[in-house]
Amino acid sequence: MAEDSPILEIDNLSVAFGPVRVIDGLSFSVKKGEILGVIGPSGSGKSVTLRAIVGLLPMAGGAIKVFGKDYAAMKPAERLRTERRWGVLFQQGALFSALTVLENIEFPMREHFPVSPRIRREVARYKIDLVGLPAEAAYRYPSELSGGMIKRAALARSLALDPDILFLDEPTAGLDPIGAAKFDELVVALRDTLGLTVYMVTHDLDTLAASCDRIAALGKGRLLAIGTMNEMLKSDDPWLNDYFKGPRARHLGTTRDGK
Repeated sequence: MAEDSPILEIDNLSVAFGPVRVIDGLSFSVKKGEILGVIGPSGSGKSVTLRAIVGLLPMAGGAIKVFGKDYAAMKPAERLRTERRWGVLFQQGALFSALTVLENIEFPMREHFPVSPRIRREVARYKIDLVGLPAEAAYRYPSELSGGMIKRAALARSLALDPDILFLDEPTAGLDPIGAAKFDELVVALRDTLGLTVYMVTHDLDTLAASCDRIAALGKGRLLAIGTMNEMLKSDDPWLNDYFKGPRARHLGTTRDGK
């Protein structure tokens, strides 16, 4: 059950590429312990917003508060400490091709924590087990993995520093329905077990129904709506109606808010 206090607050955020503002006055918050799904049409700014939140894109205006503090106003040392408290899974996994799975997971620990190689290996093996990969996957290279295994290996790396927030960018893209469903179950189990907050960019209706406590819908760089799946289904916004009730939609059944 999500707590009421926001762990992440986006206030009037703007992001520009030259003269074009792709995010323009976006505001919403993420509650501690919830899984928030972020949806929107192509070009709506879903991934741009995620990258701005984690500091990969500069803001043109507004503010981002993480753990109650203004991220942009932090001094470098405090910003680094804050960044250690989140993990990011990019759509294609972004694993280092020249490193094994074990070495990929060890990489953040090598960069941030002065621990012995033995401890790093032990922690990395634990993360491999945590995401449901077989032990022998530790010594494989990304090119030797299936798409689903790449996703899980990248997820294990995002968990290497024991984050409080997990950012996922299209985590089930490219997976078959069975693999996607198992990944959805894994994300919920990790949230429940580790007490994570999850910010998930997705377009997958099944993922939204199975995993997300709330959904934030973006359109033209602004917030269209935010709420539970059932609140989305009751919305009179034309795009949301097409998305959730259009010809490619399906009967969503019971959602995470139980209605």
